[in-house]
Amino acid sequence: MSPRSPAALEAAHLIDRLERLARLGEDEPLNAAQWEALRYLARANRFSRTPALLADYLGSTRGTVSRTLAALEAKGYVERVPSARDGRSVELALTKLAEEAMKRDPLLALAEDIERATGDGAAALADALRRTLRHAIARNGGRAFEACFSCRHFRAGVHASPRAPHHCALLDEPLSDADGTAICAENEPAAA
Repeated sequence: MSPRSPAALEAAHLIDRLERLARLGEDEPLNAAQWEALRYLARANRFSRTPALLADYLGSTRGTVSRTLAALEAKGYVERVPSARDGRSVELALTKLAEEAMKRDPLLALAEDIERATGDGAAALADALRRTLRHAIARNGGRAFEACFSCRHFRAGVHASPRAPHHCALLDEPLSDADGTAICAENEPAAA
């Protein structure tokens, strides 16, 4: 299979190159896989912060992710906590050290470059990349991992509690505003 246009192939090469260049600014004692794990955990909702779902998101093996998590734990960036929903499993949490590191994430510099290059067009670029990602996920049989509010199970403003005004109809759980914007492994995009 080949792209229909040279521009599509050029865009793919540019995305690949940008991803590699974003790594050059990494001055933390973290490798690329460790940064990817931290980024996922920082964006994932409380239901999606497990080693298995991290592996799914990264498209990696559980063994590879296990080694990455072991290194992050040893460096003090991640801790495992017993699951509040299932006592047999663990959830992953970022430590204060990781939260501080995320403020220096090399992707922030790339985001600034995108803003400079696109001006007000960053939202349109993000939408085009999101659609591209959906096609790639579908081709590879992966999970969506999109923001909770975009899911067909998300119910906005159904609870009186200001701390958890929303609801997940799939998991039957109240959701905060932060939960609503976090990515979720259970996401099923709402009908357009």
